[in-house]
Amino acid sequence: MRWAAISGTAVLAALWILPLDLLIGRAFPVHMLRHMGLVAVAAPLLVLGLPRLAALFGGAPILAAAAEFAVVWGWHLPALHGWARTTHPGFVAEQASFLLVGLAVWAGALTAPPLAGAGVLLLTSMHMTALGALLTLAQTDVYSEICRTVPDLTGQQAGGLLMLVIGTPIYLLAGLARVAGTLREQPA
Repeated sequence: MRWAAISGTAVLAALWILPLDLLIGRAFPVHMLRHMGLVAVAAPLLVLGLPRLAALFGGAPILAAAAEFAVVWGWHLPALHGWARTTHPGFVAEQASFLLVGLAVWAGALTAPPLAGAGVLLLTSMHMTALGALLTLAQTDVYSEICRTVPDLTGQQAGGLLMLVIGTPIYLLAGLARVAGTLREQPA
């Protein structure tokens, strides 16, 4: 699975090296693209391509899912989000924690018994969907005041939609694939 390791590394490079803020122009959609790229694209590719990561981060998938929930929702609280958007240490801490919990969830989900792995991925899909929907349906820009930016409700809604269209299907389909693998293994 060398292709997965190379692809995961390329995604990390693109997310952290490309000037996405200049290319996309809106801060919140860029934030969400990085977030989803880390937890839902780079992390599973790296776990698939680098078996040592699966061994290092695998183990307790439900604990990984709980940590991922806390990290994702925590960084979307206005104070932490503002710190990540306005300071370099905050940005580094946010990005590192997103990648670490993404690796833990995917390693746990892919090394656990299939139904346990499916449960973790489907649980993650549900909370990602809920957060994406909250951001998309919000009536005000939740972050502009704390980030000292001009309100950009459309940008926040676009970020929420990115969470919905990237995260929800990836976690849902991966969870269903784990269930399908179990069903195929059952005797007729």
